[in-house]
Amino acid sequence: MADEHKEFTPEELEKNNGAEDAPVYICYQGRVIDVSQSKMWKKGKHMQRHSAGQDLSDAFKEAPHGTDVLDRYPQVGTMKTEEAEAEEPEGTLPWFVVRFPMLKRHPHPMTVHFPIVFAMAAPLFLLLGLITAYAPFERTSFHCLGAGILVTPVAILTGLYTWWMNYMSQLIRQVVRKLFLTPVLLVLFIILFCWRFFSPDLIQTGGGAMFLYVLLVLLLIPLVTLIGWYGATMTFPLDKD
Repeated sequence: MADEHKEFTPEELEKNNGAEDAPVYICYQGRVIDVSQSKMWKKGKHMQRHSAGQDLSDAFKEAPHGTDVLDRYPQVGTMKTEEAEAEEPEGTLPWFVVRFPMLKRHPHPMTVHFPIVFAMAAPLFLLLGLITAYAPFERTSFHCLGAGILVTPVAILTGLYTWWMNYMSQLIRQVVRKLFLTPVLLVLFIILFCWRFFSPDLIQTGGGAMFLYVLLVLLLIPLVTLIGWYGATMTFPLDKD
């Protein structure tokens, strides 16, 4: 059984970083916790951002989860009580991020749901309109396309901000794919909205143009699903051996 009374120095903690079969230890408010069994800490890395063998007390202020997750793992000791020098805020961080740590991680998760909703709703309301021949359903689909144009740039900007703030603009595979697919989503929103705006009788007239329009609107679902999938694998990495 681990000795909860063992005291670690920062140097000793740093050695338990998951490298070369070393255990994966982290520190939170003086407690040294063994997270080696966590799938989220494979090889000593968490979300491609946090490294094991460090004091993550400040990092938890930005985390999307509470500290209760640490209770699932054994405490193996404590940090030696030494007067730690207060860290100065990074010079590149705006003052409001230092004052409100949630702004460092949460703006994109708060805004990204809106384009997802409208990209899903537009095809579904269009299908309802085609099945029921009830025109208001089709008009709602058109309105969802317009809303998608308004909210997608916000999601893109907050995504770029989060990428810069939390991942130092590193060209992570998921980010590269999102950087390509998200503008495609916005362009598709714009094309479909303009097409329907300038051809208000598009659905009623039928024919090949209507078929192509419906097909492109339905394409929004797999496109936004793929974008969301890449984002989800950054927050909840797949467990690959």
